Amino acid sequence: MAGTEGTQDSIFKVAVASFIGTAIEWYDFFLYGTAAALVFNRLFFPSFDPLTGTLAAFGTFAVGFIARPLGGVVFGHYGDRIGRKAMLSATLMLMGVATFAVGLLPTYDAVGSWAPALLVLLRLVQGFGLGGEWGGAVLMAVEHAPAHRRGFYGSWPQMGAPAGLLVATAVFSVFSQLPEAQFLAWGWRVPFLLSAVLIGMGVFIRLRVAESPVFQQRQQAPHPPGLPVLEALRTYPKQILLAMGARFAENGFFYIITTFVLSYGTERLGLPRSTLLNGVLVATAVHLVAIPLFGAASDRFGRRPVYLAGAVGCALMAFPFFWLIDTKATALIWLSIVLGIIAHAAMYGPQASFFSELFGTRVRYSGASLGYQLASVFAGGLSPVIATALLAWSGGQSWPVSLYMVALAVITLVSVYLSAETFREQLTEAPPGGPAPDALSAPSSHSPSPAPPR
Repeated sequence: MAGTEGTQDSIFKVAVASFIGTAIEWYDFFLYGTAAALVFNRLFFPSFDPLTGTLAAFGTFAVGFIARPLGGVVFGHYGDRIGRKAMLSATLMLMGVATFAVGLLPTYDAVGSWAPALLVLLRLVQGFGLGGEWGGAVLMAVEHAPAHRRGFYGSWPQMGAPAGLLVATAVFSVFSQLPEAQFLAWGWRVPFLLSAVLIGMGVFIRLRVAESPVFQQRQQAPHPPGLPVLEALRTYPKQILLAMGARFAENGFFYIITTFVLSYGTERLGLPRSTLLNGVLVATAVHLVAIPLFGAASDRFGRRPVYLAGAVGCALMAFPFFWLIDTKATALIWLSIVLGIIAHAAMYGPQASFFSELFGTRVRYSGASLGYQLASVFAGGLSPVIATALLAWSGGQSWPVSLYMVALAVITLVSVYLSAETFREQLTEAPPGGPAPDALSAPSSHSPSPAPPR
C-alpha cells in the first residue's frame, strides 16, 4: 500500500484542484439551468404561452443530460486506458467553449427556429463534457486519498457543484437587477461570456496535479482493458444499476429545489426573481459546508447509513417543501430550500467515494461514470420537465410533484439498501494469485473486516 497513497500535501493539492475545476464546470452547467428557468422561454420560445415556453426551455435543459452518458463512455474509456488527469483538462475546455458560445447566440427574433436549434446543440456539447468530467475529478480525489479519509476527500469535487451553483446564481442575480429590457437584451449573456476567464484558470490548475497513484499502479499490470465500458457492463452490471438507482432521489430532488422552484415561484406564485435566487444562494452556501461534513461522517459510520438518511430526508420534505413556498413568506421559502438541500447533501457527500468503491481500478472511470451519468438522464434531466408537466396537468397544484419526489426517494432507498457497504475496502489491485483481477481487495489495516454485502 505504500505506493498507493500520496503525502498529505499532495492529497490536499489534488482535492483543491478537483474542487476548483469541478466548480468551474458546474458554473457553466448551472448557468444554463438558471437561464432556462428565467430567460430562455421568452427569448428562444416566444410563440408559446408562459407555461409551455418554460416546458420547452426545460426540454433543452434536459438535452444536456442525454449527452452525459455518452461523455462518460468516451472519456471513461480514455480515462481507464491512458489516465484520469488528461481527461479533466479536455472536458473543462469543451464545457467552456460551449458555455461561451451560448452567450453569443442570436435569439428567436433574430434567426427564428435556428436559435433554439443552436441552443440545443450547445447544450449537448455541455452535457458531453460534463459527462466525462465527473468520473475523472472524483477518482483523482478518491484514489489519492488515504483509505480512512476517502469519504471526506471524495466530497471535495462534490463541493464543486454547490460552488458552481453559488457563483452562477450570484452572477445571474447581479445582472437580473438590470431593467427588464437591458437584462433581456444583453444582461443575461454576460455570465456566459465570463466562463472564458474561469476555464483558463481551471485548466492551469488541473495541469499542475499528478496522476492518480492507484491508476499508475494499474498501468504496471499486464492486460489493460480493451473496451472498459463493455468490461464494466459485463463485470459489474449490478453495481451500475444500483448506482443509478441511488442517484434518483439525489439528482431529481436537487434540480427540483434549485431549478424548477425558480419557474414555480415566478410563474405560478408571482414571486420576485430575487426572492428565489437569493433563497437558492443561501441554501447553496449551506450545501457547500454540509457536503464535506456528510462525506466525513461516511468515513466513520459507512456510506450506506449516511446515504439512506439523506433519501429519507428527501421523502419527508417532499410535501412541506411546497407548503412552505406557497406561503410566499421569504423566510419560509428560504427555509424550505435550505432543508431540502441539507437532505440532498447527506447523499451527495458520500456519493463520490461510494460509487468509486463499487468498481475495480481497471474499469473504475467507466463503471462509476455509467452509473452516475445514466441516472442523470432519467432523474435530474427530466425532473424539471416532469414537474412542470405535472403542474400543468393538475392545474397548478403541487401535490403531484411531491408524489413524484417521494417516488424518486423510494427508488434510492431500495437501491442503497441492496448495495454493499464499501467504506472499509481498499482500491488497490488484487495481488498475484489472489482474487479476480481488479476486485476490491482485503480491508485496510486500520479497519476491521467489512460487513458482507447485502
